[in-house]
Amino acid sequence: MIIKTITIRNVFKTFYCNIIMKIMSTALSLVNLINIGFKYVMDTSQLYKIDESHAVKHSMEVYGLAKNIYESEFKSNPYLEKQREIIYMASIGHDMCDKKYMDEKQGILRYKEYLSDHMSPSDLEIMGQIIGTMSYSKVKVNGYPNLGEYQLAYHIVREADLLAAYDIDRCIMFRMYNNSDKNITYSEALLEALDLFDYRVLKMRKDKLFVTNYAKRESLKLHRKAEKDIVSLSEILKK
Repeated sequence: MIIKTITIRNVFKTFYCNIIMKIMSTALSLVNLINIGFKYVMDTSQLYKIDESHAVKHSMEVYGLAKNIYESEFKSNPYLEKQREIIYMASIGHDMCDKKYMDEKQGILRYKEYLSDHMSPSDLEIMGQIIGTMSYSKVKVNGYPNLGEYQLAYHIVREADLLAAYDIDRCIMFRMYNNSDKNITYSEALLEALDLFDYRVLKMRKDKLFVTNYAKRESLKLHRKAEKDIVSLSEILKK
């Protein structure tokens, strides 16, 4: 009887140890993949001279927002766990194929090839489709793609990028870095940024571009903050 009890205990101990080891292995694998993703962003930003408005800091912001949306949606959509790598890697590398800096299709292919030893071909294909269809301009022209079971994953990455767009300083920065007139001043870039916010950013909520509850709540906060920032920054132009 004692031997039987000990045997049962050992079985349960082994069972739970295996579960813990599997969880730890999965977590380490994900961390390693995220590290690889950000290394790619750093190297690609240097190679293609991607300015800081779309480089590492922006990638970190979009990744962080995507992670928050994912965690909020996971409670009611547990199947997302199997798509987490796609969501995280799409959010990290989404601007490493931006047509403002390179050929978009070649950029997506290059990113997929870089990750080919770490993600399955099917996951890489979906990641590429998300990156290639998530931009504001493409959604306004073509609407949302039909990605089936990956539709929510698509919206998570897309919404994270939109939420990051509420940062008006980032918009000013981009205008200063990327302008035919390289001598553009801060105030001139500010004027262009204000124009962009007027016809695009501050209309994103009205255009119903946010579908998840987290993004709807967060976009309202960021929208209100952006309006205050605009008032404050506009005072500069009056002096």
